[in-house]
Amino acid sequence: MSINKDSVMALREKTGAGLIDCKRALGESNGDMEEAVSILRKKGVATAAKKSGRSASEGMIAQAISEDRSKGILVEVNCETDFVAKNDDFVVFSNEIAMELLNNPSADFEEKRTEQVAKIGENIKISRSETLAPKTSGLVESYVHTGAKVAVLLSVGSDSSEVHSNELVVSMAKDICMHIAATSPVCVSRDEVPSELVDKEKEIAQAQAEGKPPQAVEKIISGKLEKYFAGVSLLEQPFVKNPDQSIQQFVDEVGKEIGSQLKVEKFLRFQVGDSS
Repeated sequence: MSINKDSVMALREKTGAGLIDCKRALGESNGDMEEAVSILRKKGVATAAKKSGRSASEGMIAQAISEDRSKGILVEVNCETDFVAKNDDFVVFSNEIAMELLNNPSADFEEKRTEQVAKIGENIKISRSETLAPKTSGLVESYVHTGAKVAVLLSVGSDSSEVHSNELVVSMAKDICMHIAATSPVCVSRDEVPSELVDKEKEIAQAQAEGKPPQAVEKIISGKLEKYFAGVSLLEQPFVKNPDQSIQQFVDEVGKEIGSQLKVEKFLRFQVGDSS
């Protein structure tokens, strides 16, 4: 039987498959729309299986935050080319996955992924995801840098249960997220810096101080470590929007203005490719 243009377009609209694939599927199903959808889905599974072994090192970082700001998530979704990473369908798919995982961490989205592989024509994989929530009262905020190659999620604790709706605190959290995206700190405070990193810095400082008097060596090592801690600890870093104050001073300033004690609890910084 002949397949008219309207039915082909309707199938394409329903499945996102290419025009030729839609026409073939309708031909195989003798014009039965539901059967054609089934044919395309089966083809999609086969296509996804073929592509699953191909490298997927490009992609984007998607984010989602609950309406009450009590939890948030970052998800890295990879594809094969940067061209597809910028594709509207891929972006929508990635953001949908983030929201789905935020609401249901055990959600099975393999069928949705398979359909997307068939639609876009590249291997797609969800590489990693991580959630964040305040320990008690507080909020989470995020920032996705232009191009979605870098994204940050931040948890801010408070002694007030209303802080999640305070525009000043939300703005502060957004600014700190942007700061983290730019400076890539290792951790929130110096006492969280991994001991192996501290030991490595000590070794470097000792090598640089070789040949100096013993009393000078200790001073040099101490000074080098102080400089290192100030560079990798978020709270000690100069705020990029106002280098005259540290992030800790910025947080204290906002807390004082709203009459609440604020604390930066944790942050996540995802960059495409870092998980591989």
